[in-house]
Parts: sequence; structure tokens; C-alpha cells
Amino acid sequence: MISVIVPVYNEEESLEEFNKRTLNVLRSHSKNFEIIYVDDGSKDQSLSIIKNFSLKSKEVKFISFFRNFGQHAAVLSGFKYSKGDHIITLDADLQNPPEEIPEFLNHVESNYDVIAGKRKNRKDNFLRKFFSNIMNRIISKITNVELSDYGCMMRMYSRNIINVILENFDKTIYVPAFASWISKNILEIEIKHEKRNFGKTKYSLMNLTQQAFDLITAYTYKPLQFLLILSLLVLFMIFTFLFFIYVGLINFININNVFLLYSLLILIVSIILVFLSILSEYVLRIHKNSRRLPLYIIREKDLG
Repeated sequence: MISVIVPVYNEEESLEEFNKRTLNVLRSHSKNFEIIYVDDGSKDQSLSIIKNFSLKSKEVKFISFFRNFGQHAAVLSGFKYSKGDHIITLDADLQNPPEEIPEFLNHVESNYDVIAGKRKNRKDNFLRKFFSNIMNRIISKITNVELSDYGCMMRMYSRNIINVILENFDKTIYVPAFASWISKNILEIEIKHEKRNFGKTKYSLMNLTQQAFDLITAYTYKPLQFLLILSLLVLFMIFTFLFFIYVGLINFININNVFLLYSLLILIVSIILVFLSILSEYVLRIHKNSRRLPLYIIREKDLG
């Protein structure tokens, strides 16, 4: 069985076309499938439209959250309630066309844990692609799995790795990175990418920045180790600076380089602020886990 999980947040404009195209593709290539829409607290008519889909098609199911918990919480809830041996994740904005699903189904018989989509000829703007490339490099370094496009939502996961993810996730999980961290048995395939014709993207640059901090603090302690080395280097610079002042005073040299002193102070303060920012992320992670709040809360569901 194939499960397709679709996180939805204010996508009323694209849902009708998305559902029609996705059903056509799946009915042409699979005899046994389900589509699970996860409404992530939409404020528009998305949930009503999805409920109508489920009334018309037995293959369509839905989960609805009380409020917006985030895309990855939506995906994880879909994982929990899905029945498929292979699970495909796909956004409802149609930038990754449903017609690319057969490219993933071609690998159902393979032994890969994850089939990852790689968007070719991306239609996003330069700034978004720039930050996406930075994220890809960060995740590759953390997971030691070199993939070109960790930001692509269109992926297929085997049931084996889904079970591991569900047993071990935490409140700030980023599913593609976590899957790569668990397993190196991943294949990347090229898929089409279309211009967004409906609505606006839900991922701002602030979201991407927060996601980068989450990734760094979730999977590595290297920032803290790096900051320790940097602190020692700054300490060495301070002692060197004081030494030159001392030598200058002994030799009656006029020490009047205020600019150098201020520059050094600014450097020290900047490093301290960076250190505190990164340290606060680790503390925040501990705080989130200690609160024991649920990753998501379901208002209603219809899973057939």
C-alpha cells in the first residue's frame, strides 16, 4: 500500500486541482493507496474542502489540528496514522507536481530507506535558493549524507525508517535531516519544480533561520566546541594586546591607539553575544523537552 501525506496550511486555492491530479496519478499507478491530508490549523476554507474530498473518495482521509503546529508536526502525525509500506510526503501548493509520483513508485522494490526528490530548474527567487543552499550544506555536514536538496518536501520513506522516526522524534525534529541522520541508504532523484501559482509560501527567511538553529543544536555540539576554541583565541589576543601596551610603557612610547582598543572590545562583545545566542538554543531545547507539551493536538480526524 502507498500512503501520500499532504500537510496543509491555508491552501484553499490549490486544493481542488491538487486533489484531482493526485488521485488521477495514483489510480493510474497503484491499486491500493491512501491520501492523508493534515490540516495544520488553517484559517481559510482548506478543512471544509478536504472534508468534501473524503466524502467523495474513500481513498482520501484527513487529520485536523487545533492550531498551527508546523509542517513537520503535520508530517509526523501523518506518519503515525498511515498504513502504507511506503509513504510519500508532498506539499499541496503544486510546485512539486503530483505527476512526479511515478518516479518514486519506480523504486518501491528497491532497498532504499528514503527516495529524496531533487528539484531541477527551481522556480524560487535567488534569495530563497541562496539560503536553501546554505541549509543543504549545514545538514550534509551534520548527517554526513551529501544530498543536493534537503528542502524538497517530495520524498518517499520506507515503513522501516518511518517506525524508527516515530519511536525517536523530539519536539524540534526536521524529518529529512533526521531520516538522513538515521540511515545512509538514501537515493536522490531529479523531479520537476513549478512556479507557485496559488497563495504565498509559508516559509519566511525567519523560519529558515530558526530551522537552521534547530538543526545545528539538535544534531551536533560542534558550535560549543568551536566557541571554546574561539574564546581561547580571543584570550590570547587580549594578552598580546596588553603585552604590547606594557612594552610601550616601559620604553616610554606614547600609547594612544584608542581605535584599536575599541575594535578589540567590539570583537569581544560580538563573540560573547554569538556565544550566548547559540547557548540559548541549547537551553531552549532542554526547556521544550522538559515541558512535555505534545508535538501536536488533533481536533478531529477521519481515517476510514
